Amino acid sequence: MSEVTIDSGVRIGHVHLKVADLERALGFYCGVLGFELTLRFGNSAAFISAGGYHHHIGLNTWESAGGTAPAPGTTGLYHLAILYPTQAALADALERLMKAGVPLDGAADHGVSEALYLRDPDGNGVELYWDRPREEWPRNADGELTMFTRPLDLQKLLASADEAAR
Repeated sequence: MSEVTIDSGVRIGHVHLKVADLERALGFYCGVLGFELTLRFGNSAAFISAGGYHHHIGLNTWESAGGTAPAPGTTGLYHLAILYPTQAALADALERLMKAGVPLDGAADHGVSEALYLRDPDGNGVELYWDRPREEWPRNADGELTMFTRPLDLQKLLASADEAAR
């Protein structure tokens, strides 16, 4: 491995997903999760974002119109992760999913974050999460990160939205 590390300012800029049906994908990402459509190329591609960015997610049917999800046990994207700025914002996402009847695959407290796991209409794994402040991240006596996976209390998460609204 290289002894030179990547610049600490590097971020993942966007993800581009192959989808079977552009309208169905937009219905999920914009209609349920609340992303905004920033640019569309007919029925073949669309770019969506949060907060006016050019795009966080690209959706296209160039090689996948009418296609099916990859079979289990094959390589490819495990999931895309969408970072919410606060616990209350993640709670809002959970409320949107519940209202739309989108089932969760799981929900976890990782110590550093709280996460919801689900599938988009094309079977792509999606993680919705918020990061706790760094000073709250679990560490051992040597200061090393000690992430874990524990069940996430969804009722407590939903209550955080109510507390934030007060």
